[in-house]
Amino acid sequence: MTNTNQNTISKTKTILVFICTIIIGYALFFIPDIFFGVTKINGGKIGINLLFIALFQFLSIITLLYVSLRILKKDFSYIGLRFVNIKNDIFLGLIFGLLWTILQFALIIPNTGGINRPDIQGMLAMYDGTLIGILSFIALGVIGGGITEELFNRGFFINVLKEAFKNPKIGLWFSIILSVALFSLGHMPSTSLDWFDILIPTVMYTLLFVKTKKLTASIVAHGIYNIAAIILTYYLYFN
Repeated sequence: MTNTNQNTISKTKTILVFICTIIIGYALFFIPDIFFGVTKINGGKIGINLLFIALFQFLSIITLLYVSLRILKKDFSYIGLRFVNIKNDIFLGLIFGLLWTILQFALIIPNTGGINRPDIQGMLAMYDGTLIGILSFIALGVIGGGITEELFNRGFFINVLKEAFKNPKIGLWFSIILSVALFSLGHMPSTSLDWFDILIPTVMYTLLFVKTKKLTASIVAHGIYNIAAIILTYYLYFN
């Protein structure tokens, strides 16, 4: 966007739009979880319903971000949705995503409870044993997680919030720390292991975004890990 457009948006308006977007966005992420978790329609959070959750999150969050960015006179490229040097970004995402996968499934999970871990049990409860169910779970991990969460929690959150600060460096660091903290809290960690498991990849995705100034690498890393975790958990622990 041009400097003229940016100068027409006050910091107060930026903060108000940011706060409203974040509150509404978190609500949109939780609505389908609560709906299927409470109603148990078609089995609840399982099988094809996971695809419905993914699509709802993606479409609703994309719409929300579009409206918010239009109000701020910006577009999706401003929050990092740009496709230059895409091969390098994909390579970075693949490397980091696979490294975290290997660390988790070769070392951490087997030595911290394996199938008895609460997160593994939670994932196992979402499999229905069908191919459609697994593909729907993968869609949730990629569409709802890798793409939607990165657009919302990394791209929009960090790049818009930092605009509210006079000092760019302070704004960037504050936005990064708050983004990491809220994203981690959103996964409701309750033990030190939970915090470790969510903080490490969250910091990794954030560093990829900040380093490249684009979302491609963090989306790929997030998506690759989610796909691998869903497939490996199924084949290693689902009976």
